[in-house]
Amino acid sequence: MHEAVQAALHAAGLPQAWASQPVWRILDTHFDLPRFLALWQAWQADAQRPRLLHVVALTRQPPALSELQAAQAASESPQLVQELAAQWHGLLPGFHRLLLAQGQLVLTLCVGELQPLLREQQFEADTVLLDDQATWDRWSAKALARCCRRGTPLAWVGPSPGPAPALREVLGQSGFAFQANRAEYAPHWVLKSSRETLRTQATAPATCAVIGAGLAGASVAAALARRGWRVQVFDAAPMPAAGASGLPAGLVVPHVSADDSPRSRLSRAGVRLMLQEARRLLPEGVDWALSGVLEQRLDGRAGLPAHWPAAGSEISRPAPPLETSPWHEGCPAVPALWHAQAAWIKPARLVQAWLAQPGVQFCGNAKVSTLRRTDTPSGTVWQLLGRDGQLLGSASQVVLANASDAPRLLDSLRAELPELAQLPPVHEMRGVLSAGLRQAGDEAALPPFPVNGLGALIPSVPTEDGLAWYAGATYEAAQQPPAIATEHHHRNLEKLRTLLPVAARALAPAFTPEAARGWGGTRCVSADRLPLVGPLEDGPRPTLWINAAMGSRGLSFSLLCAELLAARLGAEPWPVEASLAHFLHARRRPSSQGEGS
Repeated sequence: MHEAVQAALHAAGLPQAWASQPVWRILDTHFDLPRFLALWQAWQADAQRPRLLHVVALTRQPPALSELQAAQAASESPQLVQELAAQWHGLLPGFHRLLLAQGQLVLTLCVGELQPLLREQQFEADTVLLDDQATWDRWSAKALARCCRRGTPLAWVGPSPGPAPALREVLGQSGFAFQANRAEYAPHWVLKSSRETLRTQATAPATCAVIGAGLAGASVAAALARRGWRVQVFDAAPMPAAGASGLPAGLVVPHVSADDSPRSRLSRAGVRLMLQEARRLLPEGVDWALSGVLEQRLDGRAGLPAHWPAAGSEISRPAPPLETSPWHEGCPAVPALWHAQAAWIKPARLVQAWLAQPGVQFCGNAKVSTLRRTDTPSGTVWQLLGRDGQLLGSASQVVLANASDAPRLLDSLRAELPELAQLPPVHEMRGVLSAGLRQAGDEAALPPFPVNGLGALIPSVPTEDGLAWYAGATYEAAQQPPAIATEHHHRNLEKLRTLLPVAARALAPAFTPEAARGWGGTRCVSADRLPLVGPLEDGPRPTLWINAAMGSRGLSFSLLCAELLAARLGAEPWPVEASLAHFLHARRRPSSQGEGS
């Protein structure tokens, strides 16, 4: 083991302190690759390691991929470096969540300046690692103190025997007490509760009922089960993914905007997580593929910020010239983007994989009609009742992931939970996706990868009947009189004629009323088109939560929202900055800032 890490672990009381804990949270104030790998090895080798290890590491500039590759060649555990390197891309300023070791080791790499990064955190560390690479002042020290609880140990891992006197002094002024090279947060003043404004207290893993078995519900169930929760997922349908998540294939692709809006940044964080999960759970080339996506910018705008850094270009960049490709003939002369970190996924297969995780039980044909809450000396118990009042199940926590049906279920609770009045309204949007099987001669007419910009075309997805293509989808407010299916398919064809004229001509016979087939469903959206995630009640230990309104970006947002909800439930590090998570808060005031440009 790396000697500095070994000394730091012992100084911080590890590994004894983390033995058999459900979760341990380490804040490393300066990311160091050898130190992180040594920490990973120490955790992996410990038979009494915590079920989930969080490492939040701050850095002004992450190591280059070439440094990881060099470390892999020299490492005693090259497979660890290889796993890390596979996710080492697009490390723009901000938070990046990397799920390692089957999701049991979570690295949240925070890129930027020290003080702002510390202020964006919403957790209390169990251990803090400190070296001499960062520049500290009183404000940075105060921000670090905000990430500690009374008694949090601070271990020195720098090359010198200990921190310089000036650093000891500035940390001491913020409440850290030193003894040799070890310190702990031990302020001599009473801590104010106001420092916990957005935080919840950790709830030990117990039982949770999730209502809704689509992407939103299944992602939460899997995220909680990975943390040791026993989760039952209830759905009115006999099989999971019966609603919008039953889409035969969809795209997971980042949103872009000239101002890199909150929606764009959140979508990048969500896409990163979703691609990690697809690699872990689904067979590539069968249920998903890292295909990349070409985005035609039909509004004529470049889409990306003017000064887009190299790290961002690893995710999205201007597309190369495509005029010589036969399928591109007649396409609008507009800017185009190539999203390298984008994929097609079969959502239902992902839902099934999540629900198959240990600790998750699916309960079909179980429509929850009423929630009944009972507060006992040992805690809250929620009863889930069916149409006739029969008991379907009970749990200490409830997560509503049942899309637009959630407000109906909450109606009976509004008297005892006035906070529910803060929940923004949601509405439904109908849509139809057109589909067909590829025919001989389609190769020259169809692009080799998905294209979006006005609806989308996914050109090649393996199915039991052969290679299929999918085009669309349409959008129609649910309160409007529904259009007939042939009208929806006609709209999808018209979009395709604008987006990819050659493909539209080749596929047009499949859009005729006699031949048209596809999939139809209803999406739940909020006013600002961002999901609603978080507690539905006030207090340090909420027991009623929501994860809904994914709209047409369930593949991009569901796992990010699940990680955020699980983090808040367990008082863990958040997957995105607190200022960014605000745009997902369930009881937020809708803001145009969430929409982007």
